[in-house]
Amino acid sequence: MILPTVIIDTNVVIAGLPTANGAGPFAVILNGMLHADFGFVVSNALLAEYRDVLSRPKLRARLRLDEAQVESMVSTLARQAIAVEPVPAQRAPDPDDQFLWELLAARADLQLVTRDKLLLGSSKMRGRVIPPEVFAERISVRRLPSACRAAPSTPACQDRVTR
Repeated sequence: MILPTVIIDTNVVIAGLPTANGAGPFAVILNGMLHADFGFVVSNALLAEYRDVLSRPKLRARLRLDEAQVESMVSTLARQAIAVEPVPAQRAPDPDDQFLWELLAARADLQLVTRDKLLLGSSKMRGRVIPPEVFAERISVRRLPSACRAAPSTPACQDRVTR
């Protein structure tokens, strides 16, 4: 299975932090970003939002992150990502997310992975905005050995498929 190149909304990155060593969908996505397991794009505005939100004192305290850890994470994400220049786009359902809409409009092959209900429910980019659980499932399926993708009911594959 070929994964689409995606934009990962900040809310997905943040949700992945408390469970970064776990197997939940948000951890799968964040770990995939940090290890370049799939193609994802960023713009200067998206990197700035990652940095801004991760630097908020209450969030840093809750997640036990210091400034150096935040900067290291954002730098790693920037290194692993594909930089894309946003283009003018139709009005986003949420004005605060216009920069994401413009990034999504930059390339027809991009999909946006978000928890934002307004963006997920919009008909403007139908099929191009997906929830994290859907994308995490695609990542997990791609990691299965090809024999398990073809015959998931074989005993050797049962553990891997049901996780």
